[in-house]
Amino acid sequence: MTAVVALTVAFLALIALTNGACSGLAAWSTTLGIGTVLAVWRARRHSRAARLVPFLPVTVAAALTATVCIPTVPTARQYPPALPFVATHHWRLETGSRVAVYHYPPSNAASRHPVPLVYVNGGPVRGISVLDHRFLQLLARRGHDVYAYEQAGGGRSDLLPMGQYSIDRSVRDLAAFVDRLDRGKADVLGFSSGGVVLTRALADRGVATRLHRAIIAEPGPMDGPTAQLTEPKGRTSARALAPAMTGPRSTHLPRYGVAFGLMRLGLLTPDTGLIGQAEGANAFTAADLGSDTASAYCARDAHRIPAEDTARNFSFSPAASLRVQQTVKDSPSITRRLGQSRTPAMLMIAECSSQVRRWATEILAHDPAIQRTQHMPGVGHHMWNGLDGNNDRAAAVVTTFLRDKPAPLPNSPTRDEIAAFLRGQDQETDAAVVACGCGYACRSELRR
Repeated sequence: MTAVVALTVAFLALIALTNGACSGLAAWSTTLGIGTVLAVWRARRHSRAARLVPFLPVTVAAALTATVCIPTVPTARQYPPALPFVATHHWRLETGSRVAVYHYPPSNAASRHPVPLVYVNGGPVRGISVLDHRFLQLLARRGHDVYAYEQAGGGRSDLLPMGQYSIDRSVRDLAAFVDRLDRGKADVLGFSSGGVVLTRALADRGVATRLHRAIIAEPGPMDGPTAQLTEPKGRTSARALAPAMTGPRSTHLPRYGVAFGLMRLGLLTPDTGLIGQAEGANAFTAADLGSDTASAYCARDAHRIPAEDTARNFSFSPAASLRVQQTVKDSPSITRRLGQSRTPAMLMIAECSSQVRRWATEILAHDPAIQRTQHMPGVGHHMWNGLDGNNDRAAAVVTTFLRDKPAPLPNSPTRDEIAAFLRGQDQETDAAVVACGCGYACRSELRR
């Protein structure tokens, strides 16, 4: 057992050192060679009848580690099938990206809004969920001409070479998409990492000129300094309370468990030779997200979290997403450029957000064109989740801002209220700790 474990650890170390070269075969053959040499050396000490015994752990270790080198899903990209309720178009943008596009024309001519609305989803390299499609349909019924595209590498959009994924490329793709619409300026709704793309677009004067109004919903960190912020967060989410997600998990298979685990730890780069980008996207399932899905809902919704997507439509590229996130972490501060923004903008912040509050309040503090902030009650990170009246409430917030009408919710927090707002989140967590009567471990989980 000791020999098997030692050889397996050596194999994993070599996977990291070689960055998974040749689908892991470089590490596997080296480990096998080392094990064979040691077995031969040990066999010399045994009698003739027992000389094969040292080769047993080498054989077992070779069989176990070989499973990391053998693909179990197609290595060429398998795109999701077409959705039954909306046509999928493919546009080639001036940046070279070929993206999947969905169009929901306004169904209410009497309330038609003349400016097109573009939706930039989160992920960052993920398909648009069925739940999001339903919300876009609701906005179309309220008179908006809605366009959505899946960012390069996500959903039904074509993959890019791994080195071309970056937050700057995502911003250029947004600008190219608005140009491709050829409708003048566009309103843009950016959710989660899509909110990061939109924030950085507002800080880029050349891109911002294409935007009419901007809605930043539950943004991630906008640059490297912001990415270092870790506290505070919103009210308690359902992360530790919801039942575990069901369904197949690629991470239960040795090949993908090792690949995704080492990538998450930073021991493999996104362009690892262990698994290709296409294979990783084919293998990754909704269940692999684990508690991340539950963290997008309030604690009280833990046992009624809706199905956000179908297995056939779900698409997520873990390697490309890590690559984009890393380029955000490596980027310098954009606060000076954001301070020059003149595009009217609004922030949407969820009550039970799993996002760090300062990711949003830093935008509020430095973007002088933020006209209102809507603190959305009773929802987590995924604010339009189909529960209760949450979709209608979110749609009302979006529509009134785009039409420059009074907001349905108080404008809160304002810039002057940022400090009190952040202190309030800590006080809410302290109250929850007292209520559950637990110590440091519980406090840490509540903060998560």
